[in-house]
Amino acid sequence: MKKVIIGIVFMGLTAQSFAQIIKPIELSEVVVYATNYKYLHSLASDEPAPVPVAMLERKVAAFNLKESEYYEDDYGTYNINFYIPEGRILAAYDKDGKLMRTAERFKNVALSKTVRHAIKNRFPGWKITKDIYLVQYHEDRGVTKKYKIKLENGDQVIRVKVDEKGNFI
Repeated sequence: MKKVIIGIVFMGLTAQSFAQIIKPIELSEVVVYATNYKYLHSLASDEPAPVPVAMLERKVAAFNLKESEYYEDDYGTYNINFYIPEGRILAAYDKDGKLMRTAERFKNVALSKTVRHAIKNRFPGWKITKDIYLVQYHEDRGVTKKYKIKLENGDQVIRVKVDEKGNFI
């Protein structure tokens, strides 16, 4: 009886070992490319963008116009709006789905370290109460980023504009 059980176990293991042979299958070649890589590459800076901004910018870059409900062969340009509670992006795509330009506006996002230090050095004792982050991307002209900031010190209120490098405009 012992030999029969050992023989059955041995046969069971042997049968499974033959089942594990996998024949290689040759797949067709796939080319992957990012249509809007220039947009994301031009937005990159030394300091990372705030999370909601980066999230929405990635959605804009990954948007597939040709598979959307808005696509028709008749039009040359498509203006698509992207919204989140913190801000919005108006993106213009050409008929091939390539991103041509954007206008971005975000309210009360975290300021970059460079901008915070520039404001702290120029306006010590002032408190940042509101900020608006504006980004404009153009395929040929590149990117401009600036902040509109409201500062308060007691009863006094001032508004300043700063670029991404901390230079006051």
